[in-house]
Amino acid sequence: MLSLRSSTATAVRGCRLARGHTPRCLPWVILPASSTSRRHYASPADSSFSTRSTVVQLLSNIGSKREVQQYLSHFSSVSSQQFAVIKVGGAILTDHLSALTSSLAFLYNIGLFPVVVHGAGPQLNQILEESGVEPQFEGGIRITDGKTLGIARSLFLQENLKLVESLEDLGVRARPITSGVFTAEYLNKELYDKVGKITHVNKDPIEASIRARCLPILTSMAETLDGQVLNVNADVAAGELARALQPLKIVYLSEKGGLYNGETKEKISAINLDEEYEDLMSGRHWWVRHGTRLKIKEMKELLSQLPRSSSVAIIHPSDLQKELFTDTGAGTLIRRGNKVHVNTSLSQFEDLEAFKQVLLRDREALDARATVENYVEFLGQREFRCYFDEPMEALAIVLPATDGASIAQLATFTITKSGWLTNVSDNVFASIKKDFPKLMWTVRHDDENLTWFFDKAEGSLTRDGEVLFWTGIESGDEVKELMSEFTSHGREMFGDINLESKLQKAASLAMNMSGMSRNTQQARAYSTSAKAPSSNVLRDSRHSQRRPAQTALRSYATTTNPNPPYGVTNSSNPKPAKVALIGARGYTGQALINLLNAHPNMDLRHVSSRELAGQKLKGYDKRDIHYENLSVEDVRKMPDIDCWVMALPNGVAKPWVDAIQENGNNDTLIIDLSADYRFDPEWTYGLPELVERSKIAKSTRISNPGCYATAAQIGIAPLLPYIDPNSYPVIMGVSGYSGAGTKPSPKNNVENLTNNIIPYSLTDHIHEREISTQLGKEVAFIPHVAVWFQGIHHSINIPLNKTFTSRDIRNLYQERYEGEPLVKVIGESPLVKNIAGTHGIEVGGFGVHSSGKRVVVNATIDNLLKGAATQALQNMNLALGYGEFEGVPLKAISSGGDMKF
Repeated sequence: MLSLRSSTATAVRGCRLARGHTPRCLPWVILPASSTSRRHYASPADSSFSTRSTVVQLLSNIGSKREVQQYLSHFSSVSSQQFAVIKVGGAILTDHLSALTSSLAFLYNIGLFPVVVHGAGPQLNQILEESGVEPQFEGGIRITDGKTLGIARSLFLQENLKLVESLEDLGVRARPITSGVFTAEYLNKELYDKVGKITHVNKDPIEASIRARCLPILTSMAETLDGQVLNVNADVAAGELARALQPLKIVYLSEKGGLYNGETKEKISAINLDEEYEDLMSGRHWWVRHGTRLKIKEMKELLSQLPRSSSVAIIHPSDLQKELFTDTGAGTLIRRGNKVHVNTSLSQFEDLEAFKQVLLRDREALDARATVENYVEFLGQREFRCYFDEPMEALAIVLPATDGASIAQLATFTITKSGWLTNVSDNVFASIKKDFPKLMWTVRHDDENLTWFFDKAEGSLTRDGEVLFWTGIESGDEVKELMSEFTSHGREMFGDINLESKLQKAASLAMNMSGMSRNTQQARAYSTSAKAPSSNVLRDSRHSQRRPAQTALRSYATTTNPNPPYGVTNSSNPKPAKVALIGARGYTGQALINLLNAHPNMDLRHVSSRELAGQKLKGYDKRDIHYENLSVEDVRKMPDIDCWVMALPNGVAKPWVDAIQENGNNDTLIIDLSADYRFDPEWTYGLPELVERSKIAKSTRISNPGCYATAAQIGIAPLLPYIDPNSYPVIMGVSGYSGAGTKPSPKNNVENLTNNIIPYSLTDHIHEREISTQLGKEVAFIPHVAVWFQGIHHSINIPLNKTFTSRDIRNLYQERYEGEPLVKVIGESPLVKNIAGTHGIEVGGFGVHSSGKRVVVNATIDNLLKGAATQALQNMNLALGYGEFEGVPLKAISSGGDMKF
């Protein structure tokens, strides 16, 4: 049915693709011979053939040898300064210097010379704070006075030298270029002081560095015409460099490794701006906010001034090689792409002859012209949909299902080399899939782009040199019928409804008449090393949800956790958040203050406590703060706070919440630590491990769960489907006396608690209702208080509807909490003394009754931290656009349900 073709037979393009990955080819520029004079071409630092062969072999570990050779040739085809501009953030220099220098050394050793420009924002913030200078920003731009500029200048030179020396330690010749490249004028002297707007880029120092076979390492500092040094944002400097150098690639190195879709929690593989920009910026996608929104807007403006072949990649420094030398890449690729048009009748084509020429291109059969004419006439008599980009680099024709059939047929798909290199093929196919989820097509088994089609399909079958592909067919009977028909009749099952079949017949007839071999008369195709799949093998790798190719994740770890952590992928807000805390006297308030003090982006501005008003706040070093006694009226007049935290007793928060809502800023985040709003449907219940994280991230009203309730829900949730419907879990909880608050009572009197344990609220405790409501299952909860200060222990009896072993249940919990940094699943019963002072939850015990129909699960939690303050910080991070665990002192990254706190 379908034979994929290129208009340039000598081009090399094949995409080695893993299922679920988005195929991409980096933009390719072919220069005419006349344009190569006076250009400086990249060649290996060690010119020996063996060195380059070794490099190809090494790179083959991250991609196919074809990919590696293709991209080496691609990047070497332009002048060295046109290869890539790489922007390095200050955090990369501090935390990932080794990965950065290793990747740059690799490029250098294969003869590629990226232009590197770096910033040092985080280091500058730290030095300014240590010097007693508070960083000032206006509209995201750093206000730079003389003192700040002096510190920045010294720091930039220091960081530049550090990077250069690190490269030279690896045998890389690098040249520090700290001035003379960027000429600027004042951006707005009244507002920003010594901040520059770049007006000119001098390429001479860069080109001289590359001619000397040195990597140019630039700082983002500029000078006016009269020599005044000005501060320039490193992202802006990288963009201006790109406009001047017109590189194939602009690379922004990021700790996150790309942009992330807040709904799917997956890294965005690629963004095609022509097709997706308006939708992304429309406000329909809540996660396109803060830095993510700004980044997409900036990339749109930048790429609009560069050749369509240019693209931007946002990646982690350790993934630089994979991004540059494989089709699938590693981070987020942003490109202009091409908008796809759809015609449903011949009359919609402004130039019908041009349409015919597209169908005819590279057809060598003697009767190809007549065949195309007949085919176009056939299209005029039936329903079809034609998908194409503006210049018709890619064109596909789909014939909808008729006569009771349910599967549409992709009848022809023709793409030029340029169409492949700008990935129009992906855009077109994604548009087809939106209109026709159920689709089938055939491709020759020796087509060099066969792997691309395997990636697009959910199943395939090979017969006599033809491969049948299908997608979207969920019925086993339907698949069986399709396979049977194709096995019996091959492509002939489709009759003459597709152009490829008609052209093959015409070519075959012409060959028989002329005595020429069939191979020389077929439509030309690329040469390829792709192997045909084994004959008559069903390839069916279904996914529960197939997404458009341009937004599919190219590389991600699968998980058994249905609600995996966002972690750093949630980080999209480059600005600090102004925080106010109401009710700061209690233990939880102090615990939260300690966490905010260590958080790089939380700026505590106000703490309110009637009893402590006027006293200096202890435990917070970022600024000098004194306790206030804020009234409701005071709060109503404070609209510039980004996040309000209510750390008040139950039943007290409402007047303050109402006042915040009345000040007119609906985007202000409110976190309530009391039980006042845990049953209010207008508020989001903030338990990230069990509540969908995207819901929390979108919310501005979050009710923090109770300490008992958090541990109990974590301890029960994995077994919810297996609880005996005629019974219910019973929870015995024991808390340290800090849970009784700071107000004196028998429950926090150490003398009263010594050698004692006090039960209270034996039925109808507020947490009993909370746990039952959130789990959707009635529970019984019996709380106690004991003599230790902080920490909770639960023993939870859970009746089961089927028999389990202890190992079965432990596996359930490990799978459910896989990847959760703040949940640890263990075999033995967890102990309070191990959890006190830490930021997570331990779950274990898993004692199964001899009948197999009842299990006792133990859970421990620090009631002041994960039971209150740490959980509040998680929710704040998610809703404010920071990394989910930013400010939480994790020991290491976790996996497999192994807590690291």
